[in-house]
Amino acid sequence: MIDAKIYRKDSRLFAFEVSGHANSGPYGYDLVCAAVSAITFGAVNAVSKLCKLELDITQSPDGGYLYAEIPETASDLQKDKASFLFESMLVSLETIEQEYSEFITITNHSK
Repeated sequence: MIDAKIYRKDSRLFAFEVSGHANSGPYGYDLVCAAVSAITFGAVNAVSKLCKLELDITQSPDGGYLYAEIPETASDLQKDKASFLFESMLVSLETIEQEYSEFITITNHSK
């Protein structure tokens, strides 16, 4: 099961954490895991390139864990843009959750 945690502060999505494996198919053919990985890493790459912002990232070298956070040192404009890109990522993850809820769960958390 993939557990996606969404973190908000003052209604702004400022971080996310994705852990686990979907196990929806054999290794290398797990479409849910591949989709979640593509969406989350795509969001991280989009923030880096489009916002010119390096996120605070923690990940497992073996896969199965990614935490990304907008740094406090980012400008308000960078925070707004990065949060918007994270919101777009969330919409995609929710689409996967609607079809494959036995393999992914999304929870929201406030700080």
